[in-house]
Amino acid sequence: MQTKYMNPYLAGFLLGLLLVATVYITGRGLGASGAVKSMTVQVVESVTPNHAENTKFYKEYLSEHTGSPLKSWLVFEVIGVLIGAFISGLVSERLNLTLEHGPRIDSRIRIFGAITGGLLFGFGAQLGRGCTSGAALSGMAVLSSGGILTMIAIFGGAYLFAYFFRKFWI
Repeated sequence: MQTKYMNPYLAGFLLGLLLVATVYITGRGLGASGAVKSMTVQVVESVTPNHAENTKFYKEYLSEHTGSPLKSWLVFEVIGVLIGAFISGLVSERLNLTLEHGPRIDSRIRIFGAITGGLLFGFGAQLGRGCTSGAALSGMAVLSSGGILTMIAIFGGAYLFAYFFRKFWI
């Protein structure tokens, strides 16, 4: 049985509507890396409270997010994304645990590449003050030049590096 996916143009259109609704309702766009930052700050504050109190970054972040860093729109958004993805996989009968990779690499290289890529993307998101969804999609939705440049850099970098790594997949 062939797996059916949503039409990508329809998915993009729906994502755009969601983004506009999010900006209208919350006054903010979508994002994911901010949730990871909030969770990281919460873990640091819980594990080493003295370090969090004496480090400029954590002190400023905690003063800007009174109460708990976990009481953030982005944290709830990411939790909703995970729950929605699980429900989508369950409803469409695509819920299984697999590790896909090309014929020229084994699972260890695939996992190493995924972790390395994720770490680099997270580092870049912190340098750029936002990830694909936060800086690029939300930035472009409000016609921010930073959002447009971010999207150009993300896709330009992807095309550039795809040339070097294409043999892993074909």
